This record gives sequence, C-alpha cells and structure tokens, in this order.
Amino acid sequence: MGDFNLTVILDAIRRSPGGLSRVELAQIVGLSPQTISNISRRLLDQHLIVEAGKEGSGPGKPRTILRLNPKGMYAIGVHLDPAVTTVVLLDLVGTVVQHSRISTPGGDDPAAVIATIATEVLRVAKDSGVHGDLIAGVGVASPGPIDLDHGTVVDPPLLPGWDRVELRQALTDATGFSILVDKDVTSAAVAETWAGGASGSGSFLFMYMGTGIGCGIVLNDEVVRGTSGNAGEIGHIMVDPDGPPCDCGQRGCVKSSCIPQALVAEARAAGLLDGLPAGTSGPEIQRSFARLCELADDGDSRAVAIIDKSAVLVARAVSVITNTLDVERVVFGGPFWQGQSQRYLDRIPELLAESSAARLIHPIDVVGTGVGEDVGAIGAACLVLEHTFAPRAQRLLLEV
Repeated sequence: MGDFNLTVILDAIRRSPGGLSRVELAQIVGLSPQTISNISRRLLDQHLIVEAGKEGSGPGKPRTILRLNPKGMYAIGVHLDPAVTTVVLLDLVGTVVQHSRISTPGGDDPAAVIATIATEVLRVAKDSGVHGDLIAGVGVASPGPIDLDHGTVVDPPLLPGWDRVELRQALTDATGFSILVDKDVTSAAVAETWAGGASGSGSFLFMYMGTGIGCGIVLNDEVVRGTSGNAGEIGHIMVDPDGPPCDCGQRGCVKSSCIPQALVAEARAAGLLDGLPAGTSGPEIQRSFARLCELADDGDSRAVAIIDKSAVLVARAVSVITNTLDVERVVFGGPFWQGQSQRYLDRIPELLAESSAARLIHPIDVVGTGVGEDVGAIGAACLVLEHTFAPRAQRLLLEV
C-alpha cells in the first residue's frame, strides 16, 4: 500500500507542471496530511522530487511547492521502425537529453539489427554522461504483433525474418539494462499521455503513421493494450471495396491501400518517382514517400490526388474506431506523419465529423502529436517510467 500511495502522489505531481503543495496533494489524492508528509519526505530523500519555492496569497503560511526532479531518474527509449531506428534518453519530466537516429539495417537478419540497436543504446547512455544507476531501463517500441509477456516479436509483416525473435532477452544480454518491449502504437499513445500536454488527456486514439499504420487507444487516461498486448491492429479494416487485393483475401484494406508502400507503388505507376530506386526496404520506401509528399506540397496534381485519396481512406478507418470507442480526440503522429500532415489535417476533421455517430453530442478533435516525430522512441522511454512510477493496481497485490 505504501508503494502504491507513493506512485499516486508522484503521478499527481507529474500531471501538474507547475507543481503542487502538500495541502493540494491531500485534496487531490485523498490521503491524510501525515501520509502526504511522510511520502513527500521519502520522495525528496530519493531525489525524485524537489522543493521549488513557496507560494501563497492572503493569510496563512506560504505553501512549499513540490515538483519532479528532472535529474532524479532517466530512461532510454528505442523505436524500431522498418525504415528508421531512433534512440533517446529521457529525463523524469520527459525532456530528451540525448538522441540518435539511424536507418534500420536492411535484410532479414534480426541479429544484425539487434546488435546495431544495442550499440546505439550504449553509445547514447555513454554520451549523455548520466550515471548508469540513474537509468531505470530501456523501453523498445516494436512493430506488432508481439508476445508482451516474453518480449518477443512475432512475425511483423514489414520486418521479414522476424519470426518469434526474443528481442527483450537479446537486448538484456547485449546491454545489461532492464528491457521492456511493447508495440510501437501503444508506445506512441503512452508518450502522448506523458509528454503530449492537452492532446494526451482523456479518451483518444493515437493514429500511428509509420512504415505501417496502426492505432494506440487511451480511454479515460488509461492505455488499452488488449488481452495479449496487441490492441490497435487496424491493417485489415476495409476502406475501399474496389481497392487492391490484400493478403488477408479482402480488397482495399488499410494495409493494401493506405500505408506508404502502397502509396509509393501508386505514385511509381503514375510516373511520379522516376529516377529514385524502386527498392522495397524500409529506408527506400521512406525516401520515396518523402519525395511523393514534396511533390504534393509543390502542387503536382497527381501527387495531391494520391495523398488526398489516402486521407479519405484513412478517415474511413478512423471513423470505424471512433464510433466503436466513442473517443473525444484523434491524435496523428509517427515517423511518416510530417510529410502528409497538412493535407490530412485539412481534410480528415470534416470527413470524421460527417461519419460520427455522436456528432450531435460531442465533436471529435483531430490534431497532430504534441510530442513530435520521435513519439515512438519517447513513448518507449515513457514505458519504463510508467512501469516504474505510474500507479498500478498490481502494486496492491500481496506476493505469496
């Protein structure tokens, strides 16, 4: 119970950027002033919070404000996307202290990719100058599906050769850090709740736009992972009955119609990407997709048509999910988001409003991430902080 109350208080302070006094904490979390005082002293002794001056108006003693200590704890986050691998070191308030981004090694050899990730993790930790004892662990955001209990990547469609790869154990052995593995879309949603500001509160979808497309789900400030940790797999929602065939046997799924690889193939067939290599590796798809978005920004009518059509199809998939879950907000982000962001934000809000079952009751806001393009890696680091410090019911269970 003591550990649970500690995380409740720490979480309340985290959610208040301006800090809270002990009196305000007692009002918010419902614990006695003595309990608040005891736990606050414990957190101060552990250097997880600091006393940040006094505030007060009117009669009475000024109140001492408690805030998170940015240097009290750190976490490393890794985002493994088929196109790009990003590594960040985050402090306790969610600020990126150290950063690395490299192209994900090609081929179908998971061992080579894992060795590269381990090297980058150790380099980022060393270059940051942060003492290893202050790094709580490493979170890894991976394409799904995953086996959450065992930290295993289970044959993701855009990472050939990754068939039941024990990523958590391999990185633990290679780095010596404690490792957490979660889905990229879930990690992005966690990042938004920790560091996204207003866009990360309440109930929302995080539409992850990477080499693949998926969604993270947050309901009433709680991240939804599903039975096996694989919630958010939306690749086989049908959005275009006359669209290209999908490997699931349907036509016009998100996977076959909306992901960057499909849009690049469409652009190439229209003669838009002549001169660029026609490769299908993640980094090659990323370069080709970036060029397609540049052409659309420059006003090329064929490129505009491809991006605008994809916005319509993505809006159809999003409407299925928002009508099912009744959320208040859709947040877009991910490594491929920026190039198409303006056209999507211009079109999707209206399309979503037209198809919303609850449109006469509440609007659905559509926004870009408040975290930035490294949302996957930042979310992976936040996974570690969440696991270490967020209030969880499991903390109340007695071990026998």
